[in-house]
Amino acid sequence: MKHIQGTSITGYVTVLIKGARPELFFQKCTEQNIVVWNIKKHADDKCTGNVKLKDIASLRRLKRGTHYKLSFTDKHGYPFLMKKFIRKKEFLIGIILSLMLVFFLSNVIWEVEIAGVPKDIEEKITDKLSEYGVHQGAWALTLDSPSEIQQNLINDIPELLWVGVKQKGTSFLLEGVEKSIVEKKEIEGPRNLVAAKEGVIENMYVSKGLPQVNVNDYVKQGDVLVSGKIQFADEAEDDDKNDRYELVTAEGEVIAKTWYETEVSIPLKANYEQLTGDYETEYHLKISDIQIPIWGFGDPDYTDVYREQHEKDLYFFKWKLPLSLMKTTLNEKQYFENERSRQEAVEVGIEQAKRELRLRLAPDAEITSENILQQTTENGKVKLILYIAVEENIVKHEPLDQGD
Repeated sequence: MKHIQGTSITGYVTVLIKGARPELFFQKCTEQNIVVWNIKKHADDKCTGNVKLKDIASLRRLKRGTHYKLSFTDKHGYPFLMKKFIRKKEFLIGIILSLMLVFFLSNVIWEVEIAGVPKDIEEKITDKLSEYGVHQGAWALTLDSPSEIQQNLINDIPELLWVGVKQKGTSFLLEGVEKSIVEKKEIEGPRNLVAAKEGVIENMYVSKGLPQVNVNDYVKQGDVLVSGKIQFADEAEDDDKNDRYELVTAEGEVIAKTWYETEVSIPLKANYEQLTGDYETEYHLKISDIQIPIWGFGDPDYTDVYREQHEKDLYFFKWKLPLSLMKTTLNEKQYFENERSRQEAVEVGIEQAKRELRLRLAPDAEITSENILQQTTENGKVKLILYIAVEENIVKHEPLDQGD
């Protein structure tokens, strides 16, 4: 019965044939490759059978020139069912509008829940989410993806160590972890201030303790800069009692000139790409691996294109549908080739070395000068070895042994 499989989808009709020996008409149908099944004889001159919808025209041509009368007693399949719906336009429009309304409401954000953070940070997160457009009543398909929202929150709220963003149906669920700000534990009790690195003293600001070095002195790492052990002489100037002292917590800053040796390599030719600002947007309905275009057809007239794709899940009530909305932004980009002179490469290299060094220095450190120790050009690159001078606070706290 393979020849009648799928007829419920394509449609079929029940045909009534009237005339002498009506079964002979169905025999002619078979001879003309018209598929007929479920043939029943109801009287000597009446016979019914099922015929595919697509064979009706052939059936009528075959009937011409015969004494048989042909009529259709019943219709089956989706084509006829759809016709019934179409005839009832008000009912059909009502169903479509209802489905559209449910679909719309299923993709509106009705709840934004934040957990795991204190009230003050929760308020900051709420304010930032409002800036991103994430709030009750927002249309979910216009929002950034949860991963992008998560990254934006981390960047915009320094107090957040981690935040997880999840969209579940019509709800946005956020769970955050506050940063534990661990303040550097200051050494309690008597202490010295020692040099954290070698350098030449430029300035000293001592509020407590006994300075052990002077401006312009060269110090090595570990040298005592300010002592917390203040020794004083006895009024009777008795040498045996001249070992009296007081232990204090040394405090102050010692600004010294320090040096750093760094190496950089700068190409004489630099290739880079840049977006022009022109773009076009396409929307596709994605079903499994199939993408059906619904807006924006054809590729733009750009020589080079940078594509950004964002996929949005679609929901019906709380259930995630097996399809999604794919937004593709086609940005025009241009390639540039920049040739540098040797001097320009040297200047770029110096600035790059300074930027890299600043990442290693304290915020209040200041780069004062730089010297090129070695400069070579090979394989299209300028290689520099630089000696950079910095003014910075070199103080490090060191506890005093009170048993000394």
